Amino acid sequence: QMRLVESGGGLVLAGGPLRLSCAASGRNLRNYAMGWFRQAPGKEREFVAAIRWSGEFTYYADSVKGRFTISRDNAKNTLYLQMNSLKPEDTAVYYCAAPEFHYTVVTGTQDVRYWGQGTQVTVSS
Repeated sequence: QMRLVESGGGLVLAGGPLRLSCAASGRNLRNYAMGWFRQAPGKEREFVAAIRWSGEFTYYADSVKGRFTISRDNAKNTLYLQMNSLKPEDTAVYYCAAPEFHYTVVTGTQDVRYWGQGTQVTVSS
């Protein structure tokens, strides 16, 4: 089993940066594709960013492309989401996620086997 714990959320002014972290245990992160999702109250959980299990190729939702960067540090078994130029519409609970099969690119909720508990990001204007 894999356990995922997010951290780094908080209150930030519009235009500012914030970095989220996701600490993984129970599995070697280097062997898993990973993703970030977000969910605002009353909204469906939506895809934000994904990274392949190898090769470090990345994928982004159109709404965040050019502003957010997904990355990982295999030595620390940690996934990151660097968020820049934040907008009020980025306000949501952010979740990291891993698939059932390590090679599955995590670009939709149907791809997810393991979820973190989420971390709140609030962007004020």
